[in-house]
Amino acid sequence: MNVRNDPIFGIHGYALALRSQRMQVLASNLANADTPGFKARDLDFQELLSGEGSSPLPLSVSHAVHIAAGDEGGLGATAKYRVPLQPSLDGNTVDAQMDQARFAENALSYQVSLTFVSSRLGSLLTAITGNA
Repeated sequence: MNVRNDPIFGIHGYALALRSQRMQVLASNLANADTPGFKARDLDFQELLSGEGSSPLPLSVSHAVHIAAGDEGGLGATAKYRVPLQPSLDGNTVDAQMDQARFAENALSYQVSLTFVSSRLGSLLTAITGNA
């Protein structure tokens, strides 16, 4: 079964997990907006959703930490460093206003997918119990 296209939830289950992981990365950026030398990171959601950014086959490793260093959520999603629009003197690449906007957009997309999954679960429950 392809985790990116579940027969019951479609792409929304995988999208929820990716959006959640992206929220953590963006929150980390915002929390470190004043940390000298901190490098802002982000997930390329379109790349990850299409499967271009990660291998469709599981990788074999001799030790659990050999490949998992950048994959915070275990989804094959590695946060990439972002090139700043305007570099700061202390080396911090976080643009707080842009990250706040990205966080808000991501939260809205998360809510849309969550609403779809909740609706789908409600439909399944109705089908199972027969109560409308």
